Amino acid sequence: MNTGSNKRGEAAVAEDRTGTDEAAAERALGSRAPEFIKARRALHVSWQVGVFVVGLAVVVAGIIMLPLPGPGWVVIFGGMAIWATEFVWAQLVLRWTKRKVTEAAQRALDPKVRRRNIILTSIGVVIIAVLAGVYLWKFGLQMPWKIKDQ
Repeated sequence: MNTGSNKRGEAAVAEDRTGTDEAAAERALGSRAPEFIKARRALHVSWQVGVFVVGLAVVVAGIIMLPLPGPGWVVIFGGMAIWATEFVWAQLVLRWTKRKVTEAAQRALDPKVRRRNIILTSIGVVIIAVLAGVYLWKFGLQMPWKIKDQ
């Protein structure tokens, strides 16, 4: 019988990988700075200031992208991820956000919710089509502004 071991009388034991995803998701809170930086107080504080400034710049860029073209929310969460490398409060906010997004995705897979969303979308499309039809019936293909006059 092959036990997976080269030594006589010794059996190989498989690694216990149960719960490794939960363990990775629930990583310890706190700074992820290299040890040589954490060992020196002044260097660690300057590291935290640098991480804060870079994260702030990314978050501000994301906020600017919200009304402008660009992936605003993705950039904002990217800035939060930068902050989460150093600050516990950002790590907690990201954990909460991931949990809420996962819950929303699970709710969206519910057949009743999907049916409701399809019905509401269909009603919205019908309303827009009716409004477009009324506009075309009343005004035709003429635009409400006169470009040639300018």
